[in-house]
Amino acid sequence: MGRALNVGVVGVGVISAQYFAEFPELPNLRLRAVADLDLERARAVSAEQGVEAMTVDELLAHPDVDVVLNLTIPLAHAGIALRALAAGKHVYGEKPLALTTAEAAPVLAAAAARGLRVGCAPDTVLGTGVQTARAVLDEGRIGVPLGAAVAWTAPGHELWHPAPAFYYQPGGGPLFDMGPYYLTSLVTFFGPVVRVSGATRRSDRVRTVATGPNAGAALPVDVDTHVTAILEHASGVVSTVTVSFEVWASRVPLFEVYGTAGTLAVPDPNHFSDPVSVATADDREFRELEVAGGYADAGRGYGLADLARAIETGRPHRASGELAFHVLEIMEAVLAAGARHEVVTLTSTVERPEAVPAGARPETW
Repeated sequence: MGRALNVGVVGVGVISAQYFAEFPELPNLRLRAVADLDLERARAVSAEQGVEAMTVDELLAHPDVDVVLNLTIPLAHAGIALRALAAGKHVYGEKPLALTTAEAAPVLAAAAARGLRVGCAPDTVLGTGVQTARAVLDEGRIGVPLGAAVAWTAPGHELWHPAPAFYYQPGGGPLFDMGPYYLTSLVTFFGPVVRVSGATRRSDRVRTVATGPNAGAALPVDVDTHVTAILEHASGVVSTVTVSFEVWASRVPLFEVYGTAGTLAVPDPNHFSDPVSVATADDREFRELEVAGGYADAGRGYGLADLARAIETGRPHRASGELAFHVLEIMEAVLAAGARHEVVTLTSTVERPEAVPAGARPETW
C-alpha cells in the first residue's frame, strides 16, 4: 500500500459520524480536515477528531487535501463536487450524485477532463450481504434469474431525524433517499436498466418534526412519498420496486430474487453484513448461507477506501460516479414515468462493478 489519501470532509451532519467511526479501520485514508457552513459545528467535530476545522473555501484550496468527502445535503452535492474537481481534488459523495442527471453530467465530465475520480455512495453494496448474494447469483445457485422484488417502507424520517426537512425536498423522498441502496444492488446483480415504468403518490397528511430542537415544526412536502416502479434490465431480468414514506406497518419481504431453480433472500442493502438465505426447487425452506464475498465488518467509508486503492493500482473503483449516474437516471425516469403515465427509455448504461471477493480488504485488493 502506498501513501494514505488525505481526506477533507465537507458537511459534518448526522451521517458524518458513521464515516468518522470507520477511518481508524482504513489505513489508506487519513482524515485531514473538516468544514461546514456552521463553523462552530465544524470546530466541535474537529476537536473530537483531532484535525483542523476550516471554511469550505479553505478546505477546497488546501494543498494537503487529496479527496473531498462530500456529505452535504443533496441540493449542494453537484456544486461542491464541481468546486472540488476544479481545485484538483478527487470527490466521493453521499447519494444521490446530484439532484438531476443534468446537474450530474458536468461533474463526470469535469473529472474526466482533469483525470480525477468521482465516487458516490452507497458503498453498503460492497459489504458481505450484497456481495454474497451476488456470488450466489453468479454461480447459478438459483438458476437463471427472472425477476426481483423490493419493498422498503416507513412512516417517514421525521419520526427520528432532528432536521428532516431535506427528506421532503427535491433530492429526497423515499426514492432518492432509500432507492439508491436497492437500485445500486439491482444493477450490481443484473446490469443496467433499459426501460422503466411507474406510478407515484403523495399524501396530504401533515408531517411534523418529532425530536430535537425543531420538534413540532411542520414540514412542507414537495416530493412524491409513495413510489412503485417496474425496471427492465438489459439482461432480461424484471425488477419491481416499491419505496414509501406512507406505511405505518408492513409484513412484506424487503428484497427477493426469483430464479428458475430457487429464490434468493437478499439482506437489507442499507446494511453491510446481514446474512443471505436461499430456498431451492429441491428444498423450499430458506437456508442461511456462509459469507461468499464482500468486505467483512465494513462500514461507511469503505467505498472511499476502495477508490483510494483504485487510484493506486489504476483499476476502476466500484462505487463509481458512472454507476451513481445510471442509478440517478433510473430514479428520474421512474418519476417521469409516474408523472406522464408512460414507459421511459434510459439513455445511460454502465458496466457491473467488479465483485468483491470474500476476505478482501479495500486498502490491499
